[in-house]
Amino acid sequence: MVLPRPLLPTARRAVLGSVEAALSGLKLIKGSCSNFCIAVSKDVTYKELKNLLNSKNIILIDVREKWEILEYGKIPGSVNIPLDEVSEALQMNPRDFKEKYNEVKPSKSDNIVFSCLAGVRSKTALDTAVSLGFNSAQHYAGGWKEWVTCEFSEKKQGN
Repeated sequence: MVLPRPLLPTARRAVLGSVEAALSGLKLIKGSCSNFCIAVSKDVTYKELKNLLNSKNIILIDVREKWEILEYGKIPGSVNIPLDEVSEALQMNPRDFKEKYNEVKPSKSDNIVFSCLAGVRSKTALDTAVSLGFNSAQHYAGGWKEWVTCEFSEKKQGN
């Protein structure tokens, strides 16, 4: 079908308007999805982390640099995978992971908790893990700073 000449600009505007509306809708959906994904992520409290560690139903990954672990210490039972290695580590084959980190590689359904000094890097690691399909991953927002404070307080109180 051939449109008369005067209708072409009108048709072009209608088509372009539809495309712009569709793109706008996609941007809205994309924004909603990322907000939804962020809202679903779960922060673990100190008490929850202690319970998970006691139950042995957790893989705790400390994403601080190796020198930080050596200088300040670590949460007992944690494995150190610096933040800049997290993406590659979670995509390694299990044998290479075990060789490099001396731990069994977590599966996508395992309870993984990320920690760092104060929750910023662990949140980044969490986002990375979720993007790779580790949907049960969580993070300990209080980090090493909160852990040391709570542990000292518990020991002082005799708990």
